[in-house]
Amino acid sequence: MAMRATHIVNLAQGMAARAMRETGKVEELGTAFSMSGATPASKSEADKEATERRFAFANLWFLEPMQNGRYPDAYVGGTDLERLGVEPGDMEIVKAPADFIGINLYTGGEYEHDPQDPNLGVRQARREPGERTDFGWEVRPEALYDVIMRIWNDYKLPIYVTENGASYDDSPNEDGEVPDERRVSFLERYIAQVARAIDEGADVRGYYLWSLMDNFEWAFGYEHRFGITYVDFKTQKRTIKQSGYWYRDVIANSGFRY
Repeated sequence: MAMRATHIVNLAQGMAARAMRETGKVEELGTAFSMSGATPASKSEADKEATERRFAFANLWFLEPMQNGRYPDAYVGGTDLERLGVEPGDMEIVKAPADFIGINLYTGGEYEHDPQDPNLGVRQARREPGERTDFGWEVRPEALYDVIMRIWNDYKLPIYVTENGASYDDSPNEDGEVPDERRVSFLERYIAQVARAIDEGADVRGYYLWSLMDNFEWAFGYEHRFGITYVDFKTQKRTIKQSGYWYRDVIANSGFRY
């Protein structure tokens, strides 16, 4: 049933896109997708193929139907349209090409073939724990570059990085300042990968940091802080973090050397 629900979402997306275009008031129409990097754990063909299935399912399951009217071959043996509840005429509705693509990305991982998985045939590879945010996500700046370049090469549409940032539980010190060097380092490395993609030809039109302020984070409530502005949730006082001043200077200087 969960997989059938994804098809319903794709149908709704196609219908919504048509309805918006029919108003005649939309110059450019696009949407954002939650994505993550996927790198093979080894050079074996089995790991490469498994990682490609993981990438297709995690990153293209809604994008490929929208742009090309087909589901990607994410499953072992191909994608079963009957399992998804696809009916005649559905894919013509689902196909509603966008004018730009938004990418929400925070992390990535290494993947390997899993013969015990009858669906995708893939699992995340076990590896030595590396740098992570306080959310527990791996810090993998190259994942943003990899995904941008893949999406650009496959679809040749303008790209916006619509979400990227990091959760770190930094708080004001005795001077009332909020030093968050880890977030500055995170942003510097990820934004550098965006610049790298642009240098290599990707049409990236914008980068949107998540987020301006600490806020209510979906299922995690106020537990995780992504903001470049610290929010005291009891008093509602706002304090610009070190990363906020850093980001201000990046904008004022139209970038930084990397």
